[in-house]
Amino acid sequence: MDSLPWPLPALPPTPLPLKGTNMSRPLVACATIVMLTACTQEPRMAPPPVTPPVENACGAADLQNLVGRDASVLETMRFGQPIRIITPGMAVTMDFSPERLNILVNDAEKIESVTCG
Repeated sequence: MDSLPWPLPALPPTPLPLKGTNMSRPLVACATIVMLTACTQEPRMAPPPVTPPVENACGAADLQNLVGRDASVLETMRFGQPIRIITPGMAVTMDFSPERLNILVNDAEKIESVTCG
């Protein structure tokens, strides 16, 4: 496409509005509105209130009689909430779940602690 089969007509130059004419006022008004809109801040919402965790949400206080007993006693028990039996060297997540019952078992296979989390 080095050359076109017909010559393109030259377009007349478009005159730009002169400063202070009626054509430039809407443009300046729109630009001002856009700039002012960019400067406004969105209202900040207050964070939701933090409810303190229930101290005994998992029922650990009622199971403190298990501390010191052999871990095999857990095989005969049924629990109505999520439970995590933690043994030595076991990898556990650090997330806190107040409804979860954590039972820590030591090397001697004795229950060392019963907590929520």
